[in-house]
Amino acid sequence: MTRRPARLVRVLSSTLAAGTLLSTAACSDDAGAEGTRVQGVTASRAAAQRQTPSPTATLSTDGARTALITEADIEDDWTQVKDTEAKSWHDSLLIGTVDVSDFLTAKAQASDCQRLLDSLFDDDLLGRPSGASELRGFRQGDSRLLYQVASYDRTDPQDSLNWMATLPEKCDQFTVTDGKERRTVQVVEISLPQVGDARQGLRVTVQGSTGGDEATLTLDVAAVRVGDDAITVTAGGLDGDENDSAQQAVRQGTQRLKDVLAGKSPAASPTD
Repeated sequence: MTRRPARLVRVLSSTLAAGTLLSTAACSDDAGAEGTRVQGVTASRAAAQRQTPSPTATLSTDGARTALITEADIEDDWTQVKDTEAKSWHDSLLIGTVDVSDFLTAKAQASDCQRLLDSLFDDDLLGRPSGASELRGFRQGDSRLLYQVASYDRTDPQDSLNWMATLPEKCDQFTVTDGKERRTVQVVEISLPQVGDARQGLRVTVQGSTGGDEATLTLDVAAVRVGDDAITVTAGGLDGDENDSAQQAVRQGTQRLKDVLAGKSPAASPTD
């Protein structure tokens, strides 16, 4: 893994005709009723998404630390690393400038894709936390898992989740250039356990070369909102995706955060 160069720091029915005027009017009424119903359902879903029934106690630094997952939460052969090592993880395959020519709407879409890569490199997928923030890293072969708990009480993590939801369409496939090297990036949506107040998952695949060597980086990225707080998980590496571990981290981590916000001690981590 390399440090990011300074020059790249902030640069992942047609409509059927009715036979008669009466049937046209009837169809129009039906369509209007259906449109109203659909709008109502959409509005209800949006309102439900913005509700925060989970505890909203202020997350302290100690609380965020307590809410972090452990090796037992993700099982397999993951080994926890020192915090200083986890904070220094920056993958060079994520460095580069998005090729604007890949996009129909050019700068607008390219900007979203550049933001994705930059936020994955900088470990701030939901933006900079406005409150307490803690992270923990795990290693397994050439794969890594970074888990973060943070408070966004003066910002809105839901805005970032909504932005993430647009990326599989906006950034489904694009090219990144880094000097003479060109890499292909693909972004698809992944499902997550139905936990927290809102959630979004992505799989980001980067294919290309670094230092002249061909490589493929696969990352499963997940974010879950619990009130004004959130957890984020980034898992994967050159060995391929780590979806099972990411799913476990999301499930166990969300419950740990909810317990902390409710003033409870998180349940003991599962054991084999």
